[in-house]
Amino acid sequence: MQFSRRWLIAALPAAGLAGCASPHSAISTSRSGLPPEFLPQRNPAYDRWVQAFQTRARSRGISDATLRTAFQGAGFLPGVVERDRNQTETKRSLEDYLAIVANDTKVAEGRRKRAAFSGILGEIERRYGVPANVVAAVWGMESNYGARRGDIPVISAVSTLAYDGRRGAFFEKQLMAALRILARRDVSAANLTGSWAGAMGHTQFIPTTFEAYAVDFRGDGRRDIWSDDPTDALASAAAYLAKSGWRSGQPWGLEVSLPAGFSAGLAGRGNKRSIASWRDLGVRTASGGTLPDHGSAALLLPQGPNAPAFLVFNNFNAILRYNNSENYGIGIGYLSDRINGAGPLSKAFPPDRNGLTINDRKELQRLLTARGFDTGGADGVLGTKSQAAISAYQRSIGVAVTGEPSLTLLASLR
Repeated sequence: MQFSRRWLIAALPAAGLAGCASPHSAISTSRSGLPPEFLPQRNPAYDRWVQAFQTRARSRGISDATLRTAFQGAGFLPGVVERDRNQTETKRSLEDYLAIVANDTKVAEGRRKRAAFSGILGEIERRYGVPANVVAAVWGMESNYGARRGDIPVISAVSTLAYDGRRGAFFEKQLMAALRILARRDVSAANLTGSWAGAMGHTQFIPTTFEAYAVDFRGDGRRDIWSDDPTDALASAAAYLAKSGWRSGQPWGLEVSLPAGFSAGLAGRGNKRSIASWRDLGVRTASGGTLPDHGSAALLLPQGPNAPAFLVFNNFNAILRYNNSENYGIGIGYLSDRINGAGPLSKAFPPDRNGLTINDRKELQRLLTARGFDTGGADGVLGTKSQAAISAYQRSIGVAVTGEPSLTLLASLR
């Protein structure tokens, strides 16, 4: 995730402002729907840090009134620190990634949302030049079309992370930006909520990105990305992409087919070529047609030359400004194409290192669940719950407990 935009990715009253509640009232009046680790807890060192921060904030133009409003009832959130310190770098294959972020359910919901909000999405497209299906894909990727906007108080989350210090300077910038958002009255302190790392609203903007790119599309004086009405959030996503270099009327990229013996060394975002050059090398559209010319393009082979291949244009780079991950960029592009009516990828992914295709893995999950070993769903992505189910099944039949899938294991379940 790219910190310049946002951050998949949250007892303060001793902060020194008269009129703040006591630590006891901060705890008792916190949002009851949050787990205990995301409720403010006493932390004298954090309180001292907040006092010092407020002095810095005043020197940068933040009023006492804004500070009082922002920190009323806020506090140190131990769950935020735990999340920040225990992030795991999971490198998913593109196949698994798309199975999570662009599955049939997500596509169907995206098509429904695009139809339901066709009027506003059309207006946004006309103003910013970013297609409705692309904006809808960002919405689906970032918050599951508004279903997961985050409910952790942003002031508590980013102040906790700024105090904790692992990325203190970055999160102090987010805290300052959040205070300016409150001062501008884009949102009330009670509704300034987001993820544990401060990503906010339908489009999961971090505060500094909100400041730089959020828009008041209807001109009502507020840039509201938090409420049930997604208008400002969707317009803000389009504005961000437009300012990041999105070229109207051009695609992000497309799936392509490669000739036999194609050199994988020609792939990579740093190896752009003209379309004429790619044509001369035998690259065709996935259906075998002639490549369209939208300027120089790079070839991406996320899982090697025997898996789906993609030619990406300038607009792919604009998507990466949102999140600098090639899987993310392909995910947005693919989901947007599917929302627009396209079918699944033409080329299948090869079997995984255990010899299983994604359909094999889905069958394995279904059969395990049917036997009473719950995998949490059958999406073909074998996460921790599926691994636990495999282990439990292996234990039940008296074989070595590895938690690893195999064709033999699948056969034993059939």
